[in-house]
Amino acid sequence: MAGVRLGFIAGLMLLTVAVPGIAAEKLAFDQARFDTAQQANRPILVDITARACLICRAQEPIIDRLAAEPQFKDLTIFQVDFPSQNDVVRAFRAQYRSTLIAFKGKSETGRSVGDTRAASIEALAQSALK
Repeated sequence: MAGVRLGFIAGLMLLTVAVPGIAAEKLAFDQARFDTAQQANRPILVDITARACLICRAQEPIIDRLAAEPQFKDLTIFQVDFPSQNDVVRAFRAQYRSTLIAFKGKSETGRSVGDTRAASIEALAQSALK
C-alpha cells in the first residue's frame, strides 16, 4: 500500500513538473527581470516581505495559493526582502514590510499594506490581470 501511495505522489509531482505555465512565476526581486516584465506588459505582484514579519507570514500562504491558480498563471510575483533590499523598497516608495504592489506592465494598479484578507489580496492580484 505504501508503494502505491508513493508511486501516486511521485506521479503527481511529475505531472506538476511536466506541465509548464500553469502557475504564476515567483522570483526573488531582480531589477533586470522586473524591467523585462514591465516592458512585456506582464501582470506583476511585488511582495515586500521580511522573515521576522508576522503579517508577511500570514500573507505568504494566500499568495502561494493564488500563484497556483490557473487564472494567475501569467502573473509574475517578485519578492523584495525588506531588510536587505532597502534601495528597492525606497524605489517602490514602500515604508513597511507586508506591502503588496500590483502592476500591469509599467502601470501600478493597486497596493496594500498589512492586509491578510484572502479576498482583498486576490482582488489586488486580479487588478494586475486587467
